[in-house]
Amino acid sequence: MSAVGRSDGPGVRHDGSGASPLRGAVARRRTFAIISHPDAGKTTLTEKFLLFSGAVAEAGAVKSRKQARTATSDWMALERERGISISSTVLHFHYGDWRFNLLDTPGHADFSEDTYRTLCAADAAAMVLDLAKGLEPQTLKLFRVCRDRGLPIVTFVNKCDRPGLPPLTVLDDIAARIGLDPVPLTWPVGDGADFAGIVDRRAQQLVRFERTAHGATMGDEHRVPLVDAKPGACPSDVWQTAMDEIALFDLEQTDLDHTAFLTGRQTPVLFGSALANFGVRLLLEAFAELAPPPSAQPTTDAADGARPIDAPFSAQVFKVQANMDPRHRDRVAFLRVNSGRFERGMTATLGRTGKPFQLKYSHRLFGRERATVDHAVAGDIVGIVNATGLQVGDTLYTGHHVEFPPIPNFAPERFATVRNRNRSRYKQFRAGLDQLDEEGVVQLLLRRDLGYQEPIVAGVGQLQFEVAVFRMADEFGCDIAVTPAPWQFGRIIDPAHADVLRGRRRTTVVDNRDGHTLALFASEETLRWACDDHPEIDFVTPGRPAAAG
Repeated sequence: MSAVGRSDGPGVRHDGSGASPLRGAVARRRTFAIISHPDAGKTTLTEKFLLFSGAVAEAGAVKSRKQARTATSDWMALERERGISISSTVLHFHYGDWRFNLLDTPGHADFSEDTYRTLCAADAAAMVLDLAKGLEPQTLKLFRVCRDRGLPIVTFVNKCDRPGLPPLTVLDDIAARIGLDPVPLTWPVGDGADFAGIVDRRAQQLVRFERTAHGATMGDEHRVPLVDAKPGACPSDVWQTAMDEIALFDLEQTDLDHTAFLTGRQTPVLFGSALANFGVRLLLEAFAELAPPPSAQPTTDAADGARPIDAPFSAQVFKVQANMDPRHRDRVAFLRVNSGRFERGMTATLGRTGKPFQLKYSHRLFGRERATVDHAVAGDIVGIVNATGLQVGDTLYTGHHVEFPPIPNFAPERFATVRNRNRSRYKQFRAGLDQLDEEGVVQLLLRRDLGYQEPIVAGVGQLQFEVAVFRMADEFGCDIAVTPAPWQFGRIIDPAHADVLRGRRRTTVVDNRDGHTLALFASEETLRWACDDHPEIDFVTPGRPAAAG
């Protein structure tokens, strides 16, 4: 690995000397998420990061030829069965002196809520694009979330060893559609069968890569000064086009401004092939060098401002996941440390209740594997096992009171009723739905007259309902029937107005886990008529601001 500086902020590089041990440790952390459209190569890239860091000896490509391996980050049975990521996963690995916390998120649009919660724990994001397709709908949606969160973005253009769009077209697409100034740090020489390597613009070297069987292990990389590089088997016109494009960048002084990157005006762009291991090391090293370390996190108290990283311990729960280990049927609350130092067994205050909470069973998870965590610092992700009192959005702290902004839900777009086919398993049926609701797999809505006899589930896509059916059977032994319901819109209302709306045609009133009362409407017209008939009622769209979605 080449020596690279570290950054505590825009334009500030240092090696940790002169800083407190805590700040020095935090400066080496990189907590980031990978976002992409389905099938752009996100999970494959995640596996290759683990391969290049030495965390795994052999990468498990999602669609390996004989399904002999499965992705480390895909721990759920349904993920391995379908070859997609449907739940966020936290992976930890080292590379040189750097400590990475990688948040692998679902690429499928139906799981945007899980992705959004996970992005709340990240300091930066790697955006993966398919060279043949450029920016795709889910990538654009997740980019807007990152922009609203203020996350700097490093772009990786994947699948360069396959035929694709001209690289300049991809850069133009980024500039035109998401408003970031793309700055190529590397540049491909050809694509598909003509692919001849990657030019490292900053080192002015051509990097050629050795292929390995299915990309499961690392091959050798050969660097040649660009001035001495020869086309070899690459067609002369393809070679010359790449050289001309690189010369144009140099002539126009297309260089990265670190401050512009951190403030969301520029995105460094790197090219490669995750499946073939081309350009992965270049991306990993660039990310370590450029991405910001954890910094002070905003709080809900305007007078206190942001919580400094060297303040006493504080953390926020951003995800809850049950049954990651089917042998123990456990429940894991994932928290991001925002300040101070976490110590296993410590007692913190749970902000929601004001009561002490002991953090005893702390783990670091690696797919299905676990290791006890004794210490952690700002930016680290810790899994607290069997912490039944913790909920998504909870703040934990020691010392001065602090509360971090809540993590809102998405506004549901699809609704369905659920029926338990086996009434003898009512207890498991209820527990399973409560668990899936808490995790954000679906939102559970109950009518006061029916309760769990005919609950309603809501989400943003059909696949959420399919996962709910699978997990209810696999983890809770419940065979359930999910029937599409006619409602299309949900609005939060004051509970005092619930009875007024209950009798309306094509309208129903429900309660959710957060204690909110919602009115569900079968059409936009039904909603508009209710607004016209009852101007005294505020109909509030649940979830985060529309601009973020």
